[in-house]
Amino acid sequence: MLKGKTVILGVTGSIAAYKIANLASMLTKLHCDVHVLMTQNAMNFIHPITFETLTNNKCIVDTFDRNFQYNVEHVSLAKRADVVLIAPATANVIAKLAYGLADDMLTTTTLACTCKKIVAPAMNTNMYRNAITQDNLKRLTQFDFEVIAPATGMLACKDIGEGKLPDEQTLLNYILKEIAMEKDMKGVNVLVTAGATQEAIDPVRYITNHSTGKMGYALARDCMLRGANVTLVSGQSALTPPPFTTVISVTSAKEMFDAVTEHAESQDIIIKAAAVADYRPASIAAEKMKKKEDALTIELERTDDILKYLGEHKHPQQFLCGFSMETEHMLENSRKKLEKKHLDMIVANNLKQAGAGFGTDTNVVTMITPQEEIALELMSKEEAAHAIVSQILKNRS
Repeated sequence: MLKGKTVILGVTGSIAAYKIANLASMLTKLHCDVHVLMTQNAMNFIHPITFETLTNNKCIVDTFDRNFQYNVEHVSLAKRADVVLIAPATANVIAKLAYGLADDMLTTTTLACTCKKIVAPAMNTNMYRNAITQDNLKRLTQFDFEVIAPATGMLACKDIGEGKLPDEQTLLNYILKEIAMEKDMKGVNVLVTAGATQEAIDPVRYITNHSTGKMGYALARDCMLRGANVTLVSGQSALTPPPFTTVISVTSAKEMFDAVTEHAESQDIIIKAAAVADYRPASIAAEKMKKKEDALTIELERTDDILKYLGEHKHPQQFLCGFSMETEHMLENSRKKLEKKHLDMIVANNLKQAGAGFGTDTNVVTMITPQEEIALELMSKEEAAHAIVSQILKNRS
């Protein structure tokens, strides 16, 4: 995902420096060219050899180190960098950067960079809340630095409060958001639905389906990485929602209908990937229904058709993409749905086809528009999501 990208990690003198070894490893596994710059104080917490082993690049500490290829090292690295992340960032280094002080390799290189610069503070709660530190952080944001809010918990000093360095995945997410994909959806508002709805029978039981939300979550993440403003309306799912998205959690088809219709007007693109129940119990028992000797019959009624409503009410510039899960006559049934519900595109798959359907990490889909049908091969749901979003952008332009 990050092949051809260069990331600079700046490590300062905090006990949280140990987390950056794992972050460097995670980035390297994504085929990223990782360069670590350390302050002298950081070496009291973690050794440069650790980073050199993980990244296969020299870990630079001394501005005047003669043991590297002859060039102006801080300028050379600054020119190649796609993003800089300083984590953990001490109050001292934050203060230096806020006022343009460059007295070591880390601060010198950072100030020479024209790429995105991200700072993740890590320090004692009182140091973090100190008005001077807060003013320095605000000053950095004025100069186009992005500041990652620290986590809250028990610190190394045993105090409990703000100041913990966020976990490595969170730090990685900020880097991915910045450089993983071209920002061809910057400023575009996208609503994605995902997951399964649940229709209550009584306080204990409900009707649902096998959807896990993987496809919808992959679509939301892909749009986010492309720079879109993403609203994810999610039914029931055990997945962690993609970062940097607005998540609206719902349970029933009615709740999803209300959430989607409330936000639909402001959306440029709507992708309906959720598995919404077509029927719900006509009445919900107030108490748990007891087992009977004979058969139990539950009267069902239709739920609101979200996709049909969207198709009838979409504005001229809005692109509406639906999904069709079939077990037979996939293309015929999906094209009928495309036309009946006034969709711009529908993504169809056959539950019976190997590698497709609910709960898998892969999918086999066919993208159908009024003009064409594009069948994709078996691929991961992340790859399928990227192809689907690319096709939406192509048809939308």
